[in-house]
Amino acid sequence: MNLFTDIRSLVLDCLNAMVAEGTLPEGLDFANVAVEPPRDAAHGDMATNAAMVLAKPAKMKPRDIAEALATKLAADARVTSAEVAGPGFLNLRLDQGSWQAVLSNVLAEGTNFGRSNMGEGKKVNVEYVSANPTGPLHVGHTRGAVFGDALASLLDFVGFDVTREYYINDGGGQVDVLARSVYLRYLEAHGQEVAFVDGTYPGDYLVPVGEALKAKVGDAYVGQPEEVWLEEIRNFATDAMMDLIREDLASLGVKMDKFFSEKSLYGTGLIEAALKSLDDKGLIYEGVLEPPKGKKPDDWEPREQTLFKSTDHGDDVDRPVKKSDGAWTYFAPDIAYHYDKVERGFDMLIDVFGADHGGYVKRMKAAVSALSEGKVPLDIKLCQLVKLFKDGQEFKMSKRAGTFVTLRDVVDAVGPDVTRFMLLTRKNDQGFDFDLDKALEQSKDNPVFYVQYANARICSSLRKAEEAGIAVDDATLAAADLSLLDDDAQLAVAKKIAEWPRLVEIAARTNEPHRVAFYLYDLASELHGLYHLGKTNEGLRFVNESSASATHAKMALAKTVSIVISAGLGILGVTPAQEMR
Repeated sequence: MNLFTDIRSLVLDCLNAMVAEGTLPEGLDFANVAVEPPRDAAHGDMATNAAMVLAKPAKMKPRDIAEALATKLAADARVTSAEVAGPGFLNLRLDQGSWQAVLSNVLAEGTNFGRSNMGEGKKVNVEYVSANPTGPLHVGHTRGAVFGDALASLLDFVGFDVTREYYINDGGGQVDVLARSVYLRYLEAHGQEVAFVDGTYPGDYLVPVGEALKAKVGDAYVGQPEEVWLEEIRNFATDAMMDLIREDLASLGVKMDKFFSEKSLYGTGLIEAALKSLDDKGLIYEGVLEPPKGKKPDDWEPREQTLFKSTDHGDDVDRPVKKSDGAWTYFAPDIAYHYDKVERGFDMLIDVFGADHGGYVKRMKAAVSALSEGKVPLDIKLCQLVKLFKDGQEFKMSKRAGTFVTLRDVVDAVGPDVTRFMLLTRKNDQGFDFDLDKALEQSKDNPVFYVQYANARICSSLRKAEEAGIAVDDATLAAADLSLLDDDAQLAVAKKIAEWPRLVEIAARTNEPHRVAFYLYDLASELHGLYHLGKTNEGLRFVNESSASATHAKMALAKTVSIVISAGLGILGVTPAQEMR
C-alpha cells in the first residue's frame, strides 16, 4: 500500500473527470502531476502541484484549475478538506481512517511493506569496490562498499533483479609491483634482509603471503632472476590478496555475486570484439588528438593513435584506445568489460567509483551508450573521501597496511553495523568526517544510536506489556482497534510511516540509499517524541495496565515503527537492535 500513490490516482481520476466535463481541455499530459508531503505539516497532509503544471498547457489560471479540482477531491470520503493556497497549490487533509488503514497494512505485510514492482524484474548490474588486488581495503573502499551494497539492496527491494559485481584490476603493472613486494617478503622468510624501494608495498599484510609462498615452493625462487618467478608469484599474490579482500568485505557484511578479472580480457579476443563493435558503428578511427589543455607545444608530441569517437556520445574529446606502439590504453579493457556487461543482457548498469575517477565518467558513459546503442543506461556514482577522527585528532595510518587506514581498522573500532549506518548519513558525493568516538556515543546526535534505540525501546515496551499480562503477539496487534489512535502525536507517527513506500521509490529512482538513513532518523524522532509525551500524558503511554485494548492499539502503532525500521535497516545492511547495552 502506498497512500501517496492512491491519492495521486484519485487526483488523476478527478482531472480526467474534469476533461470529460469540458472543464479542462483534452490531450493534457498528467505525467508531472505529483502528490507529496507539504514542506510545512501545518499546511495539510498532502499537496498536489496539478494546477501549477497544467495551467500553461491548458491555457488557464492555475487557481481556477485548483478550485475546480478541490471541489471534486473534497467529495471523496478520505479527503476532509482541500484548500487552495497561493497561486494554485492544493493542500489536502485526510481522515484518520486513512492513516489507521496504513498501520493495518504494515501489520499485515511486515517488512515487505514498502516493497514494490517498480523495477519490473529488470536486470541491473551494480559494480562497486573494485579495488586493485594489492592490499587490504582502506577506508575509502569501505565507503564505496557500504554505498554499493546498500544501493543493490534498495534496488532489490523495489523489484529489480540485481547482480553485485567486483571488477578485479589484475591486468596492469600494479600487480607486477605486488609480485615484487611479495618476493621480498619471501626472501625475508628465508632469513634475508631486504629493503623496500620506492613503489613497492611495505605493509605487514604481505608477511604471511611471503611465508605461504616459502611453504609452497621452498627455496626454488631464491636468487633467481625475475623472469623465472614473476608470473607465478603474480598469480599467487593476487589470489592471496583477493582472499584477504573477500575476508574484509565479509567483516562488513558484503558478499558479491560475481568477481570479474580484468586479466580475462587479455588474449581472449574480448577487447578486440568490443572495439570491433564500435568500429562497425563507425566510431573507431586513426587520428591525432589536440594537445591537453595547459600543455605547451614543446611538452607534447603529436602521435597518431587509434581513437574512439566518444564525442558522438556526449564526451568532451575523443579517447585513445590503442597507443601508437600498438599497446592497449587503460580505457580499452574498461570498454571491453562494459561490453561484456551489455552482452550479458543487463538493462541498467551502475558503477560506484572513488572520487579520483571523476574524469572517467563522461568517457565511460559514452562507451556504454555507443556499445548498447543508447539502450542501456549507465549511472556512475562517485564516493568522496572519508576522514577518520579519534580523540579529536585525524586518524591517519594503519601499521599493518603501512600507509593507510584499513576497512578492518574501522570495523574493529566501531563494528560493522555502526560503520555501515554512519557512512550512509551523507550523500555519496559529499566528503565525510567519520568521528569514531561520536559513532559510539549514546545520544540523539549519533544517528545510528538514535535509530537503534527507537527499535530497542519498542522491543522493551513489548516485553513490559507481556510482563503485565497483556498479549502483544502479532495476531493480537493485527486485530487491535486502531480507531483508538486519535491523538495528533500518534497520527504524526502514522503519517511518517505512510511516507515509507514513497521514500523507498524515490531513493531507488535516484540511486540514493542515504535517503533511507535520513528517513529512519526522522521516524525514530517521531517515535521518541511520542514516547516522551507518555511520561506526562498517561493516555499516550505505550503500556496501560488498566486497559488492554488501549495498549493493543498503541503497541500496534509502535510495532509498525519497528517493522519499518527493521526493513530500512535491512536495506542498509544493519541488524536492528533488540536492546541497548
